[in-house]
Amino acid sequence: MSESFDALVVGAGPTGLACGIELQQRGVRTVLVEKGCVVNSLYNYPTNMTFFTTPELLEIGNIPMTSLNDKPNRHEALKYYRRVADHFKLNIRDYERVNRIDGEDNAFEVSTTDRLDCQHTYRARKVILATGYYDVANRLDVPGEDLPKVLHYYKEPHPYYNHDVAVIGAKNSAAIAALELFWTGARVTLIHRGAEISSSVKYWIKPNIENRIKSGEIRGCFNSRVVEIRKDSLLMATPEGEVMLRNDFVFALVGYRPDLEFLAATGIALEPSTLRPRTNPETLESERAGVYLAGVIVAGMHTNEIFIENGRFHGKSIAVSIATRLSQLA
Repeated sequence: MSESFDALVVGAGPTGLACGIELQQRGVRTVLVEKGCVVNSLYNYPTNMTFFTTPELLEIGNIPMTSLNDKPNRHEALKYYRRVADHFKLNIRDYERVNRIDGEDNAFEVSTTDRLDCQHTYRARKVILATGYYDVANRLDVPGEDLPKVLHYYKEPHPYYNHDVAVIGAKNSAAIAALELFWTGARVTLIHRGAEISSSVKYWIKPNIENRIKSGEIRGCFNSRVVEIRKDSLLMATPEGEVMLRNDFVFALVGYRPDLEFLAATGIALEPSTLRPRTNPETLESERAGVYLAGVIVAGMHTNEIFIENGRFHGKSIAVSIATRLSQLA
């Protein structure tokens, strides 16, 4: 059994929701398919995370966002996007993974699998990919990386109290994790290939982590890299030679990337040097006719170019293009 829609949006993050709203407001029958929960990436952010932006810059659908402080936190963002989805009565199929996109412009066939392993088929005239990048972690590619103690996402510090924890990386996520782990009683070592904490770390976090390292409360190992991870230790290459550290848990927080395999399987052409998808800059339609891209995946590996603040506007450009083309075919 299959269902038919004018447009199918892959992904129900803030950008996917914005696309759904803009399409729906133009009379385009739309369904959103999300492999996790609504705004799944935001849900997987650290529990106590605060956004480095103001509430109005996270708003979609002209629905005001409120916050107790100048900058909203994760809990407030999750509540806001749930409220937006309810307000617009968006048709969201969550915990359902897109397996394949067959067909052509105006006659796509999208195959999915839901959380109960049931297969679904959707017919759609247009497809929008708003899959983000937070679901695919960059790997260290070292022996032992697949041990259960190695984590690529940080949620909260309590389980690591009184343990030896290594944090790999020196950007926001690594700095915040290292500080919270230290405050909760973990023995923290921060390891980074570069010479210092990244200049992009939030201004209220950077001096804090630097001072903890300077005082020796957090061990900072710069110009260093992990060579091997073992059950109770890890081997690290440093300017002074190889060093073995006692270790219980590893947070490999070295960034994330778009699901390039899914894009390639969907027939999205990428620029070889940047892995940036080739799209029409005005409509964001890809070289596969009828398939549009929205949000951070438009930037390829340059994930620091597009955030919720600017990606949320992609929905309008895409919706205008789709509504116009559908009306011309009516």
